[in-house]
Amino acid sequence: RIDVKHFPCPRLITDDQARALLSRVVVLKLNGGLGTSMGCTGPKSCVPVRGGDTFISLILEQLETLNKRYGVSVPLVFMNSYNTADDTRAEVAKCNRDVEVHYFNQAAFPRLCADTMLPLKDTDADKDDPAYYYPPGHGDCLRAFKESGLAEQFHSEGREWTFISNVDNLGATVDLPILQYLSTTEYDFMPELTPKTPLDVKGGTVVNYHGSLKLLELAQVPPEHVNEFKNIQRFDTFNTNNNYVRLSAL
Repeated sequence: RIDVKHFPCPRLITDDQARALLSRVVVLKLNGGLGTSMGCTGPKSCVPVRGGDTFISLILEQLETLNKRYGVSVPLVFMNSYNTADDTRAEVAKCNRDVEVHYFNQAAFPRLCADTMLPLKDTDADKDDPAYYYPPGHGDCLRAFKESGLAEQFHSEGREWTFISNVDNLGATVDLPILQYLSTTEYDFMPELTPKTPLDVKGGTVVNYHGSLKLLELAQVPPEHVNEFKNIQRFDTFNTNNNYVRLSAL
């Protein structure tokens, strides 16, 4: 269990303050995954979730509404994988929203042979076959974002923060009080946590490990300690995977 400080966060923010804060933020969506758990073969973000609306169309609608409300232009960035890049661009084009959109791809890592721990390919021709590669996941985000050149571009434009979240989390939106709080600190990284509920028992949590805060995921927990991990009295914080990252730190 960790001690969580609830920071004093004013809820009343004027429109002028909101515009100043939003002019310094970029929204980045983690969009490398397929909807295999939903029985789909394409990107999860292209799955219809409300009538004909997909995750992508709703995200674009949310951001367009925010931009129009405050007269700003918060850019949207998708981190794709080789599995999702083409379909994502097509879906964004189809939505035809007034939002500045950028893209970059996470890496493609070679699959390894369990016996030899060498790349799993039979011939040199296989090196270009997607079947011999896999996308490494969200952990590649900051490296790929930096190497894409977009982080430096946004920083040079005066942007200070990037708000990163999962593409299928429609509740993940820019929080103005959090941005206001961050503007008064020197923090480079700020995760959003919520109280864990019985619906979140499998979700990641934050632990105090040798004096440092670390993310603990279910996959890291030995089988004999899984029930302990799911105890929401002991592990009472839930990691939403919504993170604010200072661009200059990249």
